[in-house]
Amino acid sequence: MRKHSKEYLENLTPYQGYEILVEGNQRFVENLSVNHDHLELINQTREGQYPFAVILSCMDSRTSVELIFDQGLGDLFSIRIAGNIVNNDIIASIEYAVKYVGSKVLMVLGHTECGAIKSAKAGVEDGHITDLLKRIQPSISKAMLKDEHDHMFTDNVAYANVENSLEEILTRSSIVKDMFEKGEIGLVGGVYNIETGKVDFFKNLTKSKKKQQLAAKV
Repeated sequence: MRKHSKEYLENLTPYQGYEILVEGNQRFVENLSVNHDHLELINQTREGQYPFAVILSCMDSRTSVELIFDQGLGDLFSIRIAGNIVNNDIIASIEYAVKYVGSKVLMVLGHTECGAIKSAKAGVEDGHITDLLKRIQPSISKAMLKDEHDHMFTDNVAYANVENSLEEILTRSSIVKDMFEKGEIGLVGGVYNIETGKVDFFKNLTKSKKKQQLAAKV
């Protein structure tokens, strides 16, 4: 079955999509990236796109999701904004990806040493940046309640910020919430370490094939 096809995407489970991301990051960390023939990928995707995942991440130049997860043209919807915050346009883009294209995984990816988080902590106010940083303040408050050993990387605000974005998407989008509750899509939260290249997939709300079978019997 051709990877960049509607049939491939329809037969892919959310858990399998999650596994593709995990395996891709492992290749990235080990510098074992597959050979992406970009010209061939252009040919394969010229008539349509069927990305298996939509990823909301920070605009930081070190966090390109196609590289971090070793994916090629047509594999991912990439939504990037400082601090991986959520707004109406981002939610609309996510809804388009999961409902109208069929992406099976919705991931929010934060990262260590995030400039937006540092600025929010410092109370920076300047132009439109002020309003954006206000969206991160709840994550700072939430992170203060967590032990620094709760996570793989000692950056609790980055983790809290990912959690808050996932929660906000579910709260504000009835489309995403409904598809998630039906098991049509999976949600994943991760934090990328800019020093090692490794992603901590700390929240995996997808079902393996075995769990799906058990759920069907209940």
